[in-house]
Amino acid sequence: MSEHSDIAALSFEDALAQLEAIVRGLESGQQKLEDAIAAYERGAALKTHCEAKLAQAEARVQAIVARADGTLALKNED
Repeated sequence: MSEHSDIAALSFEDALAQLEAIVRGLESGQQKLEDAIAAYERGAALKTHCEAKLAQAEARVQAIVARADGTLALKNED
C-alpha cells in the first residue's frame, strides 16, 4: 500500500487545504530536511489528486448542454 494512499479518499477541498498547509510549512523554512522532503512528496501527490479531481469536474460540466427550450441535459441524452 502506498504511503499516500489516503489521498485518493480526499475531496478536492480537503486535498487543497492540506496542500496549502504543506506549502506554508515549506515556505517557513523551519522544517528539517527529511521532513521537508516528505512534505514535498506528499504535496506533489496532493497536487496530482487535485488536478485529477478538477479534470473530472470539467468533464462533467462539458457534458452538460443547453437544449433549445433552455433546459439542461447531458450530451448523450435526448
